[in-house]
Amino acid sequence: MDPCPFVRILVGNLALKIPVASKPARSGVHPSSSPCFCKIKLKHFPQQTSIIPLIPPETQTTEAQTLSATFHLSKTDLEKLATKKTLFGKKPCLKIAIYTGRRGTTCGVNSGRLLGRVSVTLDLTGTEIKSTLFHNGWVSVGKEDVKKGTGSGSSTQLHLNVRAEPDPRFVFQFDGEPECSPQVFQIQGNIRQPVFTCKFSFRSSGCADRNHQRSRTSSQEASCSRSWLHSLGSERERPGKERKGWSVTVHDLSGSPVAAASMITPFVASPGSDRVSRSNPGAWLILRPGDGTWKPWGRLEAWRERGSSDGLGYKFELVLDTNGGGMSSSGIVLAESTLSTNKGGKFVIDRSAIGNNGNGKTTPINANSPGCSPRGSGDYGYGLWPHCLYRGFVMSSTVEGEGKCSKPGVEVSVQHVSCTEDAAAFVALAAAIDLSMDACRLFSNKLRKELCQQQDMCG
Repeated sequence: MDPCPFVRILVGNLALKIPVASKPARSGVHPSSSPCFCKIKLKHFPQQTSIIPLIPPETQTTEAQTLSATFHLSKTDLEKLATKKTLFGKKPCLKIAIYTGRRGTTCGVNSGRLLGRVSVTLDLTGTEIKSTLFHNGWVSVGKEDVKKGTGSGSSTQLHLNVRAEPDPRFVFQFDGEPECSPQVFQIQGNIRQPVFTCKFSFRSSGCADRNHQRSRTSSQEASCSRSWLHSLGSERERPGKERKGWSVTVHDLSGSPVAAASMITPFVASPGSDRVSRSNPGAWLILRPGDGTWKPWGRLEAWRERGSSDGLGYKFELVLDTNGGGMSSSGIVLAESTLSTNKGGKFVIDRSAIGNNGNGKTTPINANSPGCSPRGSGDYGYGLWPHCLYRGFVMSSTVEGEGKCSKPGVEVSVQHVSCTEDAAAFVALAAAIDLSMDACRLFSNKLRKELCQQQDMCG
């Protein structure tokens, strides 16, 4: 498998110094005691917003090690930016607008007050094969271009680090909706090559469901049988509306199963409601073959958010292995966010940031593949992988909104794929998050026939 060229533009290590003398007249609040934030923009890409920490004016260095924005550029994106350079005789620029005050709007008016702007010129030539540092250090805030060295001479200063890193990725495309058992193609430019097939099915809900009704935190989960697909039933028995037993198995071109996504917790409407709640989410187990059976790699939980967002909430975590061959009740969370149920979006695992996890903790170092399996299914490496966790961009998958035809496009970083099973695990995860959009659909809405067993009422 040959990867496609990608480049990441990383903006981080932001810090702001505002002199006491810059106190605005009649403001009532000095900027140094008010929150500050910035809007970061690269042409043709969605604007990103980040908080900027304030530091004392006399400080000469910053210890900030956070990532504030990331822009992912495909080969097509690079070509577009190169075309702009040719037509207008200038290179693309990263533009940063700095504001004091709180983010958001009040009565339709932006709440923040513009403090100044910074512009960083980007020369993207060769960035797909080598890392490039565009700027690292302080720059005066104003009408400033840090590459040209011209500006307004403002005494307010911004510290930032802007760099580009090559990030080659394998790109896959489902040829149909996951519940229709499609082929999966690898994409490289205009070339589409089949690499996997997906088989959607309903797992039998016989005695396994009755004998393995367990709590998520139960110690029984750790001593579960090694025959995962046959022994994992519904985790709890609830009356009422539910969607359960969905399973997707990924096969290579020889027909051998190389990954699977199995719904282990039913998606059940909360009492008195018509939706799957955050307090009682449904869950998938992402499985990989090993030692002649299936072994757990990750766990995906999904639910329906309430309120104006009305989105698909999700959490994906790596499954910790126990010495007895079972599954620990705790895991390592790699992604947790919300997707619009109307417009869809992208499911993303990106561990680029240091200290940008939302909890102030340092991001762990990455593995070379899921579970740190160095070669393949016969050498899974369970004893090693907790010490070589993920970093950088890991994967992304497109998810369409409700009622729309969804053919997920999957991107996986080359550094996390060393064998077919590695790539297949991410493909199975992409199928699970896509199917979760249907599983979390309001129970007042019917599902398509492919998602319903004969005895089901399709919601």
